[in-house]
Amino acid sequence: MNLIETILNASGGGALGEIASKLDLDGGQVGDILKHLAPALGRGIQRNTADQGGLDALVNALGKGNHERYLENPSSVTQQDAIDDGNGILGHIFGSKEVSRKVATHASNQTGVSSSLIKKMLPMIASLAMGALAKQNRVQPGFANANNAAPQGGGIAGTLLNSFLDADKDGSIMDDLLGMAGKFLR
Repeated sequence: MNLIETILNASGGGALGEIASKLDLDGGQVGDILKHLAPALGRGIQRNTADQGGLDALVNALGKGNHERYLENPSSVTQQDAIDDGNGILGHIFGSKEVSRKVATHASNQTGVSSSLIKKMLPMIASLAMGALAKQNRVQPGFANANNAAPQGGGIAGTLLNSFLDADKDGSIMDDLLGMAGKFLR
């Protein structure tokens, strides 16, 4: 299962339903926004973990953060502590609020949903993404192993994120994102 499927399927889609309800959107809109946010989050994590120190920090966060709770308890993802956690995650992933704003504006341009709503959604999605990564790390030991040397060309984090996003292993995540969003919309 990949990142988006893990988030979409968390508690029967309950987490995205909670976000939709909190922001007065429908589930289809949230799924569409997720489709546009996931690649930016993946690239941000890949960039952030390209060096050993960043990868060590990710592995440490996955082991200690109890992020899976956002997947297991859908109502928790809209609570202030999840939003605060998500904002911290975004700070590590993107490095600045300006980058988060650009990601929200891009997703807004693609979906027609206001960037102010997407900015509110971003920390919740970031919390869910860390929950999905933590779950994958628990289910597949060694998924994010800080003791592995980072290979050239993106590092182990790039490899793990691409494999997590590319469900059909064809080298492209776009068809997977579109297919998963289509499943969610049905």
